[in-house]
Amino acid sequence: MIYILFFAVFFLSLTSLVLLRNLFEFKGLAENTSSFAGNPPLVSICIPARNEEAVINRSVASALLQTYPNVEVLVLNDNSTDQTGEILETLSQTHSRLKILHGEPKPDDWLGKPWACHQLSKVANGELLVFMDADVWLEPEVIAKAVSGTCNVDALTVWPQQKLGSFWEKLVVPNIYFSLLTLLPSVYVERAPRWMPRFLGRFLNTKFVAACGQFFVFKREAYERINGHFGVKQHVVEDMGLARNLKNSGFTLRMMHGIDTVYCRMYTSGSETWKGFEKNFMAGFGNVFEFIFMGILHFLVFLLPLISLLIGIQTNDSQLVLFSLIAVALIVIQRFILSVWFKWNPVFSVLHFASVTWYQLLALKSLYNRIFGIKATWKGRKV
Repeated sequence: MIYILFFAVFFLSLTSLVLLRNLFEFKGLAENTSSFAGNPPLVSICIPARNEEAVINRSVASALLQTYPNVEVLVLNDNSTDQTGEILETLSQTHSRLKILHGEPKPDDWLGKPWACHQLSKVANGELLVFMDADVWLEPEVIAKAVSGTCNVDALTVWPQQKLGSFWEKLVVPNIYFSLLTLLPSVYVERAPRWMPRFLGRFLNTKFVAACGQFFVFKREAYERINGHFGVKQHVVEDMGLARNLKNSGFTLRMMHGIDTVYCRMYTSGSETWKGFEKNFMAGFGNVFEFIFMGILHFLVFLLPLISLLIGIQTNDSQLVLFSLIAVALIVIQRFILSVWFKWNPVFSVLHFASVTWYQLLALKSLYNRIFGIKATWKGRKV
């Protein structure tokens, strides 16, 4: 066990360095300028909405209140069965910049979100296309700052500041950002690592990729050259598919965070959080082998140190206790830094082990679903 602990401490030391690097290099949208001269390009804000009665008003209202002078807001009511359509019709009566689209029936060979975004893209007139989820809301200068952020790149993806309400949200949602910012130097999304030989870059380029579909900006030429959402029509994690297609086609993608500018509350309860992650958890990995490998790695790095600490205390093994404490401390410190950075409750840092256990159980359920061909459902559709 001690050798596994050596590995865990080594691994956590490396991820700590990645996190520290991201503290300096992972820039916020708030840092961009928001002033324009001349004729600013038309921006189309595209919002797919299916059964979003609880959040759609806030999302659309924030899009309509943008200070950017040349913007249109398009919302697609994707065959909602709740009051989403009525809320949108009410909004459209008082806002001339808002255009409501009624979604066509989903073809069998498309998944829901790519199909909705595809329909929006066909109607949008903008030189820049902003795809924004219905549970996202914006500060008034976000679009202006996003336009600035795309001046020398082809696309921009923004990771919102997640707003967390219930216990389970606070426990597990930050793990997405934890994994992202301790494993991937954010600057590598935009450019290849300088230490990597050029011939390797052609093969490993798409390994250094990440994207958040909650707020994704494209220059129209780049979006059309990669066939837009048509090119990811069967991707459960369509944002990663879009990012890979951009990089494979030679386009540049910038990744930023949305602290104090772009907000999202993904889920509102424990059961909704489980169902939301269940629908796409395995799809976020390259294949089943990679999925299982990462599950084992997370157990060895994030759970075994706590188990070995308890064993070391019980057996009075000072070496086991020492290296277990170092690993546990590194885990808690990383989560604490992330919590302070993204303005989450830092108390949950000490519960990171419970968060990893939650994901381990989700992984087992996802494997069970894959083996027995069980499809998850979301908003009344199978995924």
